[in-house]
Amino acid sequence: MPRHILDETHIHPAIRDAVARSHESIVLEVQAAVAHHAVVVVGMKSNPFVGKARAVLDAAAIEYHYMEYGSYLSQWRLRTALKMWTGWSSFPMVFVKGVLVGGATDLKALNESGQLRAMLG
Repeated sequence: MPRHILDETHIHPAIRDAVARSHESIVLEVQAAVAHHAVVVVGMKSNPFVGKARAVLDAAAIEYHYMEYGSYLSQWRLRTALKMWTGWSSFPMVFVKGVLVGGATDLKALNESGQLRAMLG
């Protein structure tokens, strides 16, 4: 099923650049990390699900790169840019070999099924 994204022709030309460049640096930073590391966890302070995702990887002895952006009350605009880019509405965002696999619950299920190791080769 394709993801619904507002077509550029439905964004007024006067604001297209602002939409495209909104907090672009954080998206580029995460994209670079995802391209460089086999596993990337993008999270935030005080979110228990971020800790759960990291615990799954630690218990499985899988190396990962962790990126943290603020807390519930700080850097929310930056995190919104990541949510818009990925279409994933919560944290953590876990990437394996360049693929967004979801959050902590999704990662746990992948690990328990053996799919996580298979993805890592």
